[in-house]
Amino acid sequence: MYTVYLLESTKTKKWYIGYTPSNIRSRLAKHNAGLVQSTIAFKPWDIIYYEAYINRSDALGREKFLKSGAGRKFLQKQLK
Repeated sequence: MYTVYLLESTKTKKWYIGYTPSNIRSRLAKHNAGLVQSTIAFKPWDIIYYEAYINRSDALGREKFLKSGAGRKFLQKQLK
């Protein structure tokens, strides 16, 4: 299973959108341990949204969309 997820920094409320082919909880632990270069400055993180996919290509396509302007607007609307 492939997961697309949205993290929110508990310090700055900054968002990070990512994808993982592995367990989402272990991926979050890596973000919070400072093992992910792009998120180290804004830790700790909380998962606030995720979607699961069977196909890798579907998950990568969804991640790309969510990182776009329209995708971020979609997330803001969903999370109100």
